[in-house]
Amino acid sequence: MSVSSVIKSIQDIMRKDVGVDGDAQRIGQLVWMFFLKIFDDQEQELELMQDDYRSPIPERLRWRNWAADSEGITGDELLDFINNDLFKTMKDLALDAGTNGRGIVVRAVFEDAYNYMKNGTLIRQVVNKINDIDFNRSADRHLFGDIYEQILKDLQSAGNAGEYYTPRAVTQFMVDMVDPQLGEKVLDPACGTGGFLTCTIEHIRSKYVKTAEDERRLQEHVFGVEKKPLPHLLCTTNMMLHGIEVPTNVRHDNTLARPLRDYSPKDRVDVVVTNPPFGGIEEDGIEGNFPATFRTKETADLFLLLIMHILKEGGRAAIVLPDGTLFGEGVKTRIKGKLLEECNLHTVVRLPNGVFNPYTGIKTNLLFFTKGSPTKEVWYYEHPYPEGYKSYSKTKPMRIEEFAPEKAWWDNRDESEFAWRVPVEQIKANNYNLDIKNPNKVDEDHGDPEELLAKYTKLLAEAAQTRDALKRELMAALDGGKA
Repeated sequence: MSVSSVIKSIQDIMRKDVGVDGDAQRIGQLVWMFFLKIFDDQEQELELMQDDYRSPIPERLRWRNWAADSEGITGDELLDFINNDLFKTMKDLALDAGTNGRGIVVRAVFEDAYNYMKNGTLIRQVVNKINDIDFNRSADRHLFGDIYEQILKDLQSAGNAGEYYTPRAVTQFMVDMVDPQLGEKVLDPACGTGGFLTCTIEHIRSKYVKTAEDERRLQEHVFGVEKKPLPHLLCTTNMMLHGIEVPTNVRHDNTLARPLRDYSPKDRVDVVVTNPPFGGIEEDGIEGNFPATFRTKETADLFLLLIMHILKEGGRAAIVLPDGTLFGEGVKTRIKGKLLEECNLHTVVRLPNGVFNPYTGIKTNLLFFTKGSPTKEVWYYEHPYPEGYKSYSKTKPMRIEEFAPEKAWWDNRDESEFAWRVPVEQIKANNYNLDIKNPNKVDEDHGDPEELLAKYTKLLAEAAQTRDALKRELMAALDGGKA
């Protein structure tokens, strides 16, 4: 059975359980179970490679000892075991020096996880389906990566959970253009389910990792922070799927809750890639962590300030921001002024409508900047729809191949129908409005207005003649009938 069929059959089983209400709970249930199976498969590899490996999970609670046997405990016995032994123990998991890193990950996952299912027989059916996937087989692991992304997309129909998902094509393009290097400290301060982090891992691993020591450095230099429990759980599992043995660098926290003045030089990072929540308002008191002149409750604005602050000199950033940030005034104007003074905002890629549908129809932009020198000019690139597209949809999503023109243009820039350059003096004179329309766009020529009006008048006259002729024929036919 294919992995996609396994996932679908698991979701069908869960729909029968009265305790699981909606997509968000179904996904939350699915992910803690997948986490334990992935963790156990990973431990099998570690046991082969490390003679002294010890699991942080008590022996009776390891997946292999209660879930792997298809004829194992089921019904009320299984439900009682999960609720009153597994969850209670995992949430308060005792740590020791030998297992600390992986134990911290397990406890963090279960602090925010819940068993929503009420039927132990259905739980056993789900467990048996999960056992059909071997996460130590590269084929299953690779295919599950694709299925995992589909699970993340399913969050879009689970209320506001869609904010966690950024299209893969966008994350990959941003990471490719920022080009994180091995040994650079990379951060996503609003990492959601980990799309930017996993893209970064794949990018560095494919280009720069050659030895076991390289891999160790990679795993130590990728960091993420996520505020909400479900995406944090998804992110932790996602990182393990991508070969991060101990994903303790992904924290469950609100990055904005830390005052800027508390950041020391050791907290600075080389690269930031992120899609911070936009349109949201932070809780009372968060704005007090920022300088008075820049205080706001707008989440995206605060993240932009944070990124400017935590980047090292020469550090690079790529961030998704809505149109509102580009043309907004007041505090937004002051933030943009700070950005252009302290950083080189060298590129703005303007995305078309529909990239983030169905979560939001807001138009978005990709901003690329380097800290340490002021902006002299900003290059804009207007990303067009593929030929034949009028928008994106689930069946026609954005693809990484669409960014090939931008990639070809990136290091050899010329103005074109899609690309234009704006001096910083023009932006400053316009009160730091970055919402600059494409001056090179060729508008469709609908013809000369006077000629069009003449044609319209002629068509009206011809229509009137036709109407009169039909009226005469109808009257004649009626008169003939009376005779």
